[in-house]
Amino acid sequence: MTAFPKWIALFAVLFVAFAPVAASAERIRDLGEFEGLRANQLTGYGVVVGLQGTGDDNLAYVTEAMRGVSGRLGLQLPAGVNPNLRNAAAVIITAELPAFAKPGQRLDITVSTLGQARSLRGGALVLAPLYGADGQIYAMAQGNVAVGGLGVSGRDGSQVSVNVATVGRIADGATVERSVATGFDRQSTLRFNLHQADFLTASRVRDRINAEFPGTATIADGVSIELTLPLANDARAARLAMIEMLDVTPAQTAARVIVNSRTGTVVINQAVRLSPAAVSHGKLVIRIDESPRVVQPAPFANGETAIEEATKITVEERSDNVALLPGAASLSEIVDALNLLGVGAADLVVILESLKQAGALKAEMVVI
Repeated sequence: MTAFPKWIALFAVLFVAFAPVAASAERIRDLGEFEGLRANQLTGYGVVVGLQGTGDDNLAYVTEAMRGVSGRLGLQLPAGVNPNLRNAAAVIITAELPAFAKPGQRLDITVSTLGQARSLRGGALVLAPLYGADGQIYAMAQGNVAVGGLGVSGRDGSQVSVNVATVGRIADGATVERSVATGFDRQSTLRFNLHQADFLTASRVRDRINAEFPGTATIADGVSIELTLPLANDARAARLAMIEMLDVTPAQTAARVIVNSRTGTVVINQAVRLSPAAVSHGKLVIRIDESPRVVQPAPFANGETAIEEATKITVEERSDNVALLPGAASLSEIVDALNLLGVGAADLVVILESLKQAGALKAEMVVI
């Protein structure tokens, strides 16, 4: 058997290494979500009791809340009596009600202090209602609070804190009392909304769905694809389950350069292009040196020791040579071109903005 020449084998390896990589396909369920089939936020107000002196003390709203709690339990506090509430804390309760949640199911809840309580460790939440945006009660919350933080303070004002002790969680701490209507079983059509508006991605999602289920999908706009589904709930759910798992190659994202003005972080995506440009970036350095001197009076003179200020100001202008940035069509080439300048992140932001103004940077600048 005749052996292949070494240069043919090397060419084959290089061809595989540098072959263009096809864009990765994503599941339709990862590109967006169905309209109406979403979670709903719940909020409530309650009281956590059983704290070890880390509560709200005698704040007025906590006192009123405790009067309401004791009243529901059949215990009426006298009008002139204020309970010692160092072992209780007013809290805000938040939870998320998933789509299709039914009465009797359990939800995880988050409990956060509302007043001056220092810690919720060891506390228990008294039964409290959770409300939706429409003002209706959708769940009831109660349970022992689990806190992952720790806070300790001394009489001299010294404090030690680990994580956050004023926020806790209660696993399965709420019971659903009312379900939210989604319209899933009443509408003949259902919309699928993309996370990001893009007509090309919307058209690809439509074509992929129609390839499997002809006549099912039509484009409503750059975000929404309208789906015509079977009326029977079982058949509709089966159709949606299959649509969610279809693979679609989304359109390439728009060219963007993200600049974080607080940290100086610069992020460039793969769609950015760079045209040839010449860049010269100079710096002005001002240095101020303070050298105070102690001046002593002459012997037998009735003078006093004084300090004489001496200031030296130096101004230096550094002019860098002009650097030629070659055109770049890939992300790695852009990085190599910018590295030729040898500047820091703060200077790089200025250079990128200037390249954008000159028309050499083909991207949108986003400053956050």
